[in-house]
Amino acid sequence: MEQKNYLLGFGIVGISLIISVLIFTAAWKSNQSSNQTITVTGSAKKEIISDFGILRGTISATSSTAELAFKDLENQRKTILKFLDKKGFPNDKVELFTISSYPVYDISSSGVSTGRIIGYVFNQRIEVSSNDVNKIKQLSLDVSSVVEEGVNFSVEPPEYHFTKLAELKIEIQAEAAKDAMIRAQRIAEATDRELGPMRNARMGVLQITPKFSNAISDYGINDLSSIEKEIVGVVTASFQIE
Repeated sequence: MEQKNYLLGFGIVGISLIISVLIFTAAWKSNQSSNQTITVTGSAKKEIISDFGILRGTISATSSTAELAFKDLENQRKTILKFLDKKGFPNDKVELFTISSYPVYDISSSGVSTGRIIGYVFNQRIEVSSNDVNKIKQLSLDVSSVVEEGVNFSVEPPEYHFTKLAELKIEIQAEAAKDAMIRAQRIAEATDRELGPMRNARMGVLQITPKFSNAISDYGINDLSSIEKEIVGVVTASFQIE
């Protein structure tokens, strides 16, 4: 009788161990399966057209005295403002910056300043802007002609901005995330698995480049030199594989 009880107890313990092993194995497999992820990179591209342009330049006057240099600068400013008005930029639409000036010192034959002032230079920066980017582009091509009227004008490259970038950024990143999910689904299907929920996602920097450009930077690009641009967004996402 005691032997039978002993065998029965031993059998119960053995069965309990087997059940425990099976439960542990199933749980381990389930945990391992849930820990399997796939990481993919999705991207989205969109063409945009600049909707705001800026053109800047500087008029400069040099003379033997500060008074003469200032008067020359005033005359040049009047001439270029008249020119801009004819091009569709009236005076109230032209921004004039503070005048700056500095003396010019005589340089000896050995290349050292003698400390003697031989003239003065006066500069003034001018800026115009417009929602008509083609108007800004044409002005940038024509404004150099004021040199024929005695204006010493140094023009900077025009800037072409896209003012709705904040709204577009959300849209392009959403499309890139969707592209990442589609890529992950195809990989999962190819391996007879199912795609689970997204574990994490990281947004990359935006690349705004001239149209047809392949330029890329780790810090992102924000092109201001072209009217027609391309914006590319990238999202790296990890998904659970089931």
